[in-house]
Amino acid sequence: MVNFETVVFYLFAAILLGSALRVITARNPVHAALYLVLAFFTASAIWLLLRAEFLAVTLVLVYVGAVMVLFLFVVMMLDVNLERLRQGFWQYLPLGLAVGALMAAEMAAVLYTRWSGLAARPRALAPDYSNTKELGRLIYTDYAYAFELAAVILLVAIVAAIALTLRRRKDSRSQDPSQQVKARRADRVRLVSMPADKDG
Repeated sequence: MVNFETVVFYLFAAILLGSALRVITARNPVHAALYLVLAFFTASAIWLLLRAEFLAVTLVLVYVGAVMVLFLFVVMMLDVNLERLRQGFWQYLPLGLAVGALMAAEMAAVLYTRWSGLAARPRALAPDYSNTKELGRLIYTDYAYAFELAAVILLVAIVAAIALTLRRRKDSRSQDPSQQVKARRADRVRLVSMPADKDG
């Protein structure tokens, strides 16, 4: 007997696959970014069906609300040469097919263990169970070092991105705080002695 939750899952999964396919096949980069937004929304809906509310809300807030807005601004502001982007398509096609086949094999292995009964049965959850609390407990206990390592890698990536894109322009006006601190009154104010006007 197929219940309503299963129907909704397959509906969102079909939309997710269709939008993901359009991300890589759309000719307009703005349309591709909008299809990616749709893919993120449908993925968050599937996570809601899996009772992972925190991850679903985080996906919408972080990726849709911040990252994709940045992507859209970058894509719309830059003059993207589509012909130049498509020049290396056939060169990297074998590598892409190999990675896709590897991902398909991993998904098939996961589905096989689920259908064959080899996968562990999910444990029953208490009525007051909170996946956010459980996620925080796992991050800061079992995976604390991995979490800190990921944070350091992200920090290094941010600093490297800023250092690579930093350009000093000669015509830009900027303030130097060190020079402002060294300033003295004699350098800024000059007293001029002028004779009094006797004719007035």
